[in-house]
Amino acid sequence: MTSVPKRLSASSVMRVQSLSPRATKGTLAFGPLTVACALGRAGATWRKREGDGATPRGSYRLVRVLYRADRIARPVTRLPVRPIRPDNGWCDDPGHARYNSPVRLPFAASHERLWRDDHLYDLVVILDHNQSPRIQGRGSAVFFHLAGPGYTPTAGCIAVRLSDMRRLLACANDDTVMRID
Repeated sequence: MTSVPKRLSASSVMRVQSLSPRATKGTLAFGPLTVACALGRAGATWRKREGDGATPRGSYRLVRVLYRADRIARPVTRLPVRPIRPDNGWCDDPGHARYNSPVRLPFAASHERLWRDDHLYDLVVILDHNQSPRIQGRGSAVFFHLAGPGYTPTAGCIAVRLSDMRRLLACANDDTVMRID
């Protein structure tokens, strides 16, 4: 088993910068690491709304890591880690009391499946975007997850390659914050 590196002394902030105001690609810098990342199909915004396809600007704590144990090994990190199960979902219905929260499937209201056929959520980090307080319609399921081929735009998340995610998570801890500029 690989050991977890000590906390980065320089900073506990992952800085995400888009290449331009409406860009769907950017860079993510964390300590000595700088990697490419995908952003939302509508770029980044300070005025996040449900379904707008934009990545919300701001600073968000990394809450926990989920992974597909049937596809990849448990990631090395100081963050809380839990395997994804086939019945895991995330409510994205702004009118529902469980909005922007994990749910167990089947679930009657609109939701996103965390157990996906593609590999985007084989390793996913829950961010505390719109968590406390949770405001209806301000965006849900904004995650840090794996990038699609060619860093295709996300629905509003931040995405990196699996190898980059593993390196970043190995340096992350419960003090780590993702700042999206």
